[in-house]
Amino acid sequence: MRNLIHFDRSTLKNVLIIALVLACLCFPNLVAADDRLDAITKQVDQHYNRLNSLQAEFTETYRGAGMFRSESGTLILKRPGRMRWEYEQPRKKLFIVNRATAWFYVPGDRQARKVSVKTMDDLRTPLAYLLGKTKLQKEFEGLSLAPDIAPINPGNIVLRGIPKRMGERVSQVILEVTPGGAIERIFAEELDGSTTEFRFRNQKANVPVLESRFAFSLPPGVEVIKANELAQ
Repeated sequence: MRNLIHFDRSTLKNVLIIALVLACLCFPNLVAADDRLDAITKQVDQHYNRLNSLQAEFTETYRGAGMFRSESGTLILKRPGRMRWEYEQPRKKLFIVNRATAWFYVPGDRQARKVSVKTMDDLRTPLAYLLGKTKLQKEFEGLSLAPDIAPINPGNIVLRGIPKRMGERVSQVILEVTPGGAIERIFAEELDGSTTEFRFRNQKANVPVLESRFAFSLPPGVEVIKANELAQ
């Protein structure tokens, strides 16, 4: 009887080993998911941390509460913590972040909004910190691969997570990353079901950018409104 029990246990052990090997062969992405995630996020970190500036064309699309809005323009990032979103279509708008302060202004309006970056939960703000020593996995909670979502551009990798300090607003954020580590798409779904998508194209690294591009000059007769949260 002892020999039979020993044989059964040995057989079971062999079966489990074979099953594990087959699982590794059939589902290599699942087995190596953590390693792939680390490799991809490091690629993103290395891509942006070696840049001093970045310029790209962007399209921003919003859907929610029966509304649809599509806007486009030019984005400029500069180390450290500076960015300029210059909207061109369908109307001109300006969103500037210069380290600790953000400005939002629509040409022709009588008011310009000013806010501390620390109090903001704007979906655009985290991009300002890509250029520097920031690590992607530290900026997102629960960052993981998203194999269930097909990339817009074949060959890209899709990640899913929630930006820190935005868990009370956002249910998930999708990042589409090129094999070289560049972010080409950001798709954010909020708790109320609304979605905002950013797509970036014609990305140019280390372009010369004057410091004045991140300084907001208040037009004559325009009032400054200080707010705890920047809203459009």
